Amino acid sequence: MRLKSILSAAILSCFGMVAHAEQVMETDVVVVGAGASGSAAAYALTEQGLKVVNVEKRPQTGGTGQFSEGIFAVESKMQRENNHVFTRDQAFKLVMDYSHWRPNAKLVRNYINKSADTIDWLQNLGVHFEKLTSNYPGGYYTWHIYQGRGRAVIDVLQQRFAEQGGTLLLKTAGKQLITNDKGKIVGLMAESSTGEAIRINAKTVVIATGGFGSNKEMLTEYTRFPDVEVVGIDGKMGDGIKMAWEVGAAKDGREFINMSYRPGPSKESTTNHYAASAKQPHLWLNPKGERFTNEANIEQWPFAGNALENQGGVMFVLYDENTKNYMIDHGIDVGVGVMVPVATKLTKLEEHFARGEKAGKAFRANTIQELAQKTGMDYQTLKENIERYNELCSVRHDEDFVKEARYLRPVAKAPFYAVKSVATSLGTLGGVKVNEKLQAIDDKGTPVAGLYVIGNDAGGMYGDSYDLVMAGSTVGFAINSARIAAENIAQDLGAKKPMVVKASDKKS
Repeated sequence: MRLKSILSAAILSCFGMVAHAEQVMETDVVVVGAGASGSAAAYALTEQGLKVVNVEKRPQTGGTGQFSEGIFAVESKMQRENNHVFTRDQAFKLVMDYSHWRPNAKLVRNYINKSADTIDWLQNLGVHFEKLTSNYPGGYYTWHIYQGRGRAVIDVLQQRFAEQGGTLLLKTAGKQLITNDKGKIVGLMAESSTGEAIRINAKTVVIATGGFGSNKEMLTEYTRFPDVEVVGIDGKMGDGIKMAWEVGAAKDGREFINMSYRPGPSKESTTNHYAASAKQPHLWLNPKGERFTNEANIEQWPFAGNALENQGGVMFVLYDENTKNYMIDHGIDVGVGVMVPVATKLTKLEEHFARGEKAGKAFRANTIQELAQKTGMDYQTLKENIERYNELCSVRHDEDFVKEARYLRPVAKAPFYAVKSVATSLGTLGGVKVNEKLQAIDDKGTPVAGLYVIGNDAGGMYGDSYDLVMAGSTVGFAINSARIAAENIAQDLGAKKPMVVKASDKKS
């Protein structure tokens, strides 16, 4: 035991950890991260009869997945019951064509094929679904909305994980993968919040740390827009991705960011009414006062994020008194998730807009010149762009950016309103190259023995932009990649699946 402590201290010193004390654990699999993908993997592995340790550096589970509203699936029972005929083949072709066939086609196919079974799996565990919907008008009904949002799903997964005998270590950060003399992964060195070193010996490690959206250095090196404002959970420093790279895993998908935009101050949710008023296809202008896109891009908000990125990440959403009253009396044209759906009447818009004015993010003016002064836009440029936009509205044809006529509402009646909006991201969407089994692979395509990477740490799911053609895909990939990895790990390790009690079988 003394020799083991000395060796472990030596290992720790190699990567800057102070060996205050040491704990050694033995398990079949260690999962690094307890968000949507990590929680799903941890439970799915215990379901396969494996002993699992799940480590999470934050004081609670959940990650960004806890804020999700619903999950993607195709050919699910809910779709069939609601007469939505949409096949796995159609879904696969849509994803691949949208991404110009840049993703890993076998991985995408496995994910799509698994998705319907995952809905059944979640329901059997006790997850309740509210409805089936689309993310935008005329979209595909692939979004399976769950009660309690993602927080409830992760709570169910972690509860079942504990019931199956899994071990959860909170405030415990993964620091380095342990390899044997043949390069196989044989465990993880971790560190508790008190500085205690924990060596977790394992046959397999699963990386599920949620990307590197909080790491400015990595964003600057690998992405096209490092100044994007990242929302959701902070602390996503790319820990798992870097650990995988250090043991020879190849890089893939580092440039992908889940882009959108946020109106108003960072502490305001888009569910408040003045923010919802700016998540609409009104007139969008860059800080110079120039129109720059088809504002109906908000229906596919990654498009909106990309367009805003090209303008430096800041814009103003403009509308007039008539449009304000329309949103109050008739409702909004584009829903904001499932919490502020299409046709919601913004009855609190006046109250909430005043809050935005106080924060310096919303502006009201009786003249265009006053609006220019308050927002900092050039008056002449602003005036010319509003006049041009009103001209297009009058003939009901947007020959500049081809926005649908139903969204063409002039900015003509005072007072005039503007909401400052900034480019945001829900996180990064790649980093480590994997195969269709979610095994990390090197530059030659050879698996890194004993290492799997899932969720937002895994590359190969996207082309050049986040795919919102079919809603629920990020959390869908997180949970489905976890299940696919768990099944392959169980096969690798020769696990014997035990009997698992379904939530429906448990006595109340």
